[in-house]
Amino acid sequence: MANARAGWDWLKGPEPWTRRMLAGDAAIAAVTGVLGLGIEELDRGSGLRMAAAVVVVVVLTLLRRRLPGTTLVVGSALGALLPGAFLITVVLGWSAGRRIVGVSRALIAFTLAFVMAVGLSVWDQWSQMRPLLVLVFSTLMFLVITLMPGLASRYWSQRRTLLRALQERNGQLLRERAMVAGQARLRERQRIAQDMHDSLGHQLALISVHTGALEVDPKLTDRQREAVGVLRQASVAAMHELREVVGILRDGVEAPLPVEEAAQPAARGVAGIAGVVEAARGAGTDVTLTRSGQPRPLVAACDHAAYRIVQEALTNAYKHAPGAPITVDLRYEDDSLVVEIANGPAAGPGAGEVVSGGQGLTGLRERARLVGGMVHAGATEGGGFRVAGVLPYGAEPAGVVEVADDFGQQAQARGLWGGKGPRGSKGPGSVPPMDWDAVDRELAVRVRSRSGGVAMGCGIAVAALVLLVIVVGVGVAFVVGSVNDSMIDRAEFDAVLVGESEQAVRGRLPEGGNLITQGMDRKGPLRPEGASCLVLLSAEPQEELTTDTVFRFCFKDGKLVDKQVYEVKQ
Repeated sequence: MANARAGWDWLKGPEPWTRRMLAGDAAIAAVTGVLGLGIEELDRGSGLRMAAAVVVVVVLTLLRRRLPGTTLVVGSALGALLPGAFLITVVLGWSAGRRIVGVSRALIAFTLAFVMAVGLSVWDQWSQMRPLLVLVFSTLMFLVITLMPGLASRYWSQRRTLLRALQERNGQLLRERAMVAGQARLRERQRIAQDMHDSLGHQLALISVHTGALEVDPKLTDRQREAVGVLRQASVAAMHELREVVGILRDGVEAPLPVEEAAQPAARGVAGIAGVVEAARGAGTDVTLTRSGQPRPLVAACDHAAYRIVQEALTNAYKHAPGAPITVDLRYEDDSLVVEIANGPAAGPGAGEVVSGGQGLTGLRERARLVGGMVHAGATEGGGFRVAGVLPYGAEPAGVVEVADDFGQQAQARGLWGGKGPRGSKGPGSVPPMDWDAVDRELAVRVRSRSGGVAMGCGIAVAALVLLVIVVGVGVAFVVGSVNDSMIDRAEFDAVLVGESEQAVRGRLPEGGNLITQGMDRKGPLRPEGASCLVLLSAEPQEELTTDTVFRFCFKDGKLVDKQVYEVKQ
């Protein structure tokens, strides 16, 4: 059992032998075997020779993957001796062209196959005295039947190998490019996180310490102590948010919340808006919060976006319209939550320099767009300012969405945290976004290259077929012309009399002397010594296809000295 399995593994060779491959080999052997039997029948081959041809076809078909060079040489040799196994050389040439490693080995294998095919064909037909005709015809058939499939197969195989190597190389370059881009982003984010931690963290810590000390100062009034407490809480909250932002920049994930904040997961959602409003009131700002409609849950990204819209709008109102009354309105519509923050004109001049990065409203618009909503900000008729956001209830936080703002513009968002584009990734903290347009271009090039390789292979096959048709046509025309120049009927033979001049006789008869009649002058009765003979075939139908009737005219000293008629076995 083990020996049988080892033999089967050796027979399969390095390639896996799948069911599809076995079915293909069986079909090739069956078609080639049936065609070979037909050729043997036309050649009047014996039953033993037919069985030998079928066995040769099956064995060579099975061994061609394991021993491509050997089967090519053996198949070419047996194809010259067994007409029924001749067509298998097409398959063997194709297989050898693909599987023989190295140009020198392939050249040696095809040269040996050529020598065996042509040499054995000439040897087999030597008794018929037609070596030149067999040599020319065998050479042409080997070039068309064996060499052309081998060249086409080798070209197709090398092109496919090159394309596969290019595909792997392109994939590696894309992965390396993504890794380099990701590392560059990570280094830049870590640098920004470090700068924020070192500068803002230090300043916020100082504010928290000083406000904490000021809050317990006995000289402050209760009103002042309450205001200082609001400042201390704001600085502590700012430190927590700074820590979250630094964690996201550094690691791509949010930093864990403190225990007291983790117990309130909605502190930075719609539920936390009331706390922001109370903090603003505690700082002395007139803020009014109203709600309308039936409250409905939002997905996390929309919930957080609503909180940030209110927070940013209140911050802008503090900076640009100090002392102005502010209204915060939350309206639960049928399909979306509307968050509107409006303030009146400033009650007086602002206190000191207003520091603004100019990115607050832009960030709000982008945040809303990412969840399928929109944000509008603008001045009101009374000199105030209004920020309004529309956020859907069930929008996914990532993906491609189309939104329209008040000016009718449409945009497509790449995805939250820059990690998911139109074709998608796995969300926050995933690999940097892939340049899918470049990938599509690469794939298009591969498809075109592969299609071009198939087209080139088909073109070579068609060219080989056309060449074969041309060779067969030329051969048929040559044979027909030779036959017409080498045949007379019995009446013409009887009309020629011994003793007539050679010039007169040759002028009345065809030229003859071609490949068809070559050597037939030696197969009849003994020729007169020193005579030159003209051999022609009978134009009358023969009773047996394997027998030819030959007319021989021998000349000496310018006269016809002998004429004979006899039969020659082919």
